[in-house]
Amino acid sequence: MADAKISFTDGAAYERLMGVWSRFAGEIFLDWLEPPSDLRWIDIGCGNGAFTEVLVDRCNPVEVQGIDPSEEQLIFARTRPASRVAEFRRGDAMALPFPAGRFDAAVMALVVVFVPDPARGVEEMVRVVRPGGIVATYVWDMVGGGFPLDPILGEMRAMGLAPPRPPQVDVSRLKALQDLWTGAGLEAVEVREIAVTRTFADFDDFWAINTKSPMLAPTLAAMPSVDVERLKSRVRTGLPADSQRHITCAARAHAVKGRRLK
Repeated sequence: MADAKISFTDGAAYERLMGVWSRFAGEIFLDWLEPPSDLRWIDIGCGNGAFTEVLVDRCNPVEVQGIDPSEEQLIFARTRPASRVAEFRRGDAMALPFPAGRFDAAVMALVVVFVPDPARGVEEMVRVVRPGGIVATYVWDMVGGGFPLDPILGEMRAMGLAPPRPPQVDVSRLKALQDLWTGAGLEAVEVREIAVTRTFADFDDFWAINTKSPMLAPTLAAMPSVDVERLKSRVRTGLPADSQRHITCAARAHAVKGRRLK
């Protein structure tokens, strides 16, 4: 695959595609963090607010600041029930618009591989939390076969196609995440895998939802229709349906957490 800029601008499409996956993984992630209630959170790369909604529902925060570069995604996020607690604004993960020690917890959901300089992004997370504060992320295992789009991406690669990919996929490795967190001076660093599954109504449902991804759509749009149908057939063969035509897919995320030194 080729490195290229990937922009998520359609909040509703993202909700159908990755928002569902993000919530599945996010619930396990938050259970693992075991945060107390009444914390001040920053959700960096909040996108359309899918994870933010889980955070508000499960953690009883006193404040959540959601930061993302896409105003289109933020417009969708502001329509969520989470907006009763969360404020959504544009911002850069590598230059957060907040003073040092402003929050009790800083999190990223499925974002760190898109940050041009992940180490700088983690430094910013550390900077804006108080001493003893939580710094954590989860991200799809994009190297080891855990990405939800892998059933399509794998067949595209087999056909000699090169759709764009996030610029920092190697950061999704467990060891790389652990090294980032320890390199940022965090203590009590732990990592884990998060395994989730998702069931689609049938193959057409799977195809319609997943091919809207900005990682796939531009390449598919440039392909001759006969090649698109060949790709679709290959993917269908690799995803057998159950007796009710349902398609169940598995994905795997890697997570890391630590605390700022007191």
